[in-house]
Amino acid sequence: MLARNPDLGILAARLLFGLQGEVFGRLADRGHGDVRPRHGAVLGFLDARGVRATELARLSGRHKQIIGRLVDELEELGYVKRRPDPADRRAKLVVPTERGLDEQRQADEIIAEIERRHAATLGEAGYAQLRSALMIITDAAALVDASPASSE
Repeated sequence: MLARNPDLGILAARLLFGLQGEVFGRLADRGHGDVRPRHGAVLGFLDARGVRATELARLSGRHKQIIGRLVDELEELGYVKRRPDPADRRAKLVVPTERGLDEQRQADEIIAEIERRHAATLGEAGYAQLRSALMIITDAAALVDASPASSE
């Protein structure tokens, strides 16, 4: 039985797990059944020019070691490759392959469809308010996570 008045954590988890379930289920139907929700920490933040692993860690909120393992997995699956950073030859960029770019395009399409469905349910103004409220809450949470007291 679902809680009648779930707290914010439960609501956020339901939203996340529901979104992940639908996105990754539909990606599997489109030929990307080997990617998992954990891979979103890399694939969700890549661009075609490439991104350093340290930046992926910062953007995703994951430790650099975890990002390194995810990049290893995605490289083995053919979604990304590492190449020297032209700005600093000692550093490496994580760059999506054609397979990775296809996965990103497919995921973007699926998420856009889900967002349109939610906008139809809530109305455009209601959905815009929901997104705005979520941005405010997540931005505030990021500030708390970055505060000196939270790192002790």
